[in-house]
Amino acid sequence: MPNMNGHCQDEDESCIPAASRALNTFNPIRSIVDQMVIEPNVNKPLIPLSIGDPTTFGNLPISEATKNALCDVISTGKCHGYGPSDGFPVAKKTIAEFYSFEEHPLTSNDVILTSSCSGAIDLAIGAIAEEGSNILIPKPGFSIYQTLTTVYNVNVKFYNLLPEKNWQIDLESLESAIDQETSAIVICNPSNPCGSVWSASHILEILDIAEKYGLPIVADEIYADMVFSNVTFFSFGKLSKRVPVLVMGGLAKRWLVPGWRVGWILIHDRQNKLKNVRVALRNLSQRILGPNSLCQLAIPGILANTAEQFYKDVMLKIEVNANYAFAKLSLCPGLKPVMPSGAMYMMVGIDRSKFDIDLDDLQFTQQLVKDQSVFCLPGRCFQCPYYFRIVLTVPHEMMREACARIEEFCIKKLY
Repeated sequence: MPNMNGHCQDEDESCIPAASRALNTFNPIRSIVDQMVIEPNVNKPLIPLSIGDPTTFGNLPISEATKNALCDVISTGKCHGYGPSDGFPVAKKTIAEFYSFEEHPLTSNDVILTSSCSGAIDLAIGAIAEEGSNILIPKPGFSIYQTLTTVYNVNVKFYNLLPEKNWQIDLESLESAIDQETSAIVICNPSNPCGSVWSASHILEILDIAEKYGLPIVADEIYADMVFSNVTFFSFGKLSKRVPVLVMGGLAKRWLVPGWRVGWILIHDRQNKLKNVRVALRNLSQRILGPNSLCQLAIPGILANTAEQFYKDVMLKIEVNANYAFAKLSLCPGLKPVMPSGAMYMMVGIDRSKFDIDLDDLQFTQQLVKDQSVFCLPGRCFQCPYYFRIVLTVPHEMMREACARIEEFCIKKLY
């Protein structure tokens, strides 16, 4: 068998070694979940609060505009071939106009189409981080950032988010992580896994640190504008005047089509500091010759015709679940949920001192599945031990049942 260096460990000389970069690649969520003992209670149907796919339960259907846009493109018969590696011009133009700001308009040249938002993050890291350098990523944060750096032999360093401040960045932690090898600061706003949405003033504080050290921002904004009532989303691209920002987005979450695998990079660069990075992004886009042609060409119809009420209705359902889960779990002994402001998730803290056995987040979530058939992801999947993440896109009755079961579990485990 090949070892992690790609060489064969046994005596079979016919064993073909695998590339070490592939063998060394791992997804922290998968490596943790695959090792978990997930044995649901056979007397209770499983409630998976672990899946970050808003389409799983069918309670959040796509808009009619999205359906019609896809059907219209198919009917033209002109969507079956290859497109430009960085995206069809009509799709790029539409996205540029949709995300332009009066003070900083975008053009087609500022848009790169990618195969999913994860693909956008991959291109951004590959274009901006030299081999052996490091990027700064949030803790807690989405695990894909770590996964994608491995292939490029780029290191990661963590900065902390503060639950007592609704998951704002610990600015001292961020600044202390920067060194001469740092290539970029990666942020996720609105946040997976926290559901936090940062204020304009906090974003400006982050941008001040990036400007001080001459670092670009790689902004994962796949949940852009997915915020609760009376909350405003601010894009890093809009607020930054001097710091170059690569904004990642896509159709997956706001338009509820993650399986379409359409993402994009928006290049916000008022000072023209990313001229070499633009070349690198386009070079890297040639590896797979662009995302799905059919779905790309549906973008103009989707963005032009999706009613504002559709977005509001989706977020209202998520917000109702968030309010209910926060209220119920706040009353559960030993739990401390942090109320989100958007996206699709909530992080829940575990007070180990309240339980009759020493439960870390992995043990807690495993026993919760075994006893109550409720599956949540342990916080260590996001570099955040003694928390667990719940997904808020499930049908409301399922959320009510899940919270009741979690409460019953906590009461049984009390001292």
